[in-house]
Amino acid sequence: MKAKEIRSMTENEIEDKISDSLKKIFHQRIQKSLGQSENPHKIRHTKRDVARLYTILAEKKRSNNG
Repeated sequence: MKAKEIRSMTENEIEDKISDSLKKIFHQRIQKSLGQSENPHKIRHTKRDVARLYTILAEKKRSNNG
């Protein structure tokens, strides 16, 4: 997910996307531990997306308060 796409989202949409991504990481970890994951590197990409979402959400909240 690109930062440009995230910046066009509202705060609520970003929070929903964060919760969905965290659930996705959980399921990916379970699949990896069971040996069912076709690409175990997807976890890394999903974690980076979550970090990007949190960063942009914080920026948006800061700009709304200031």
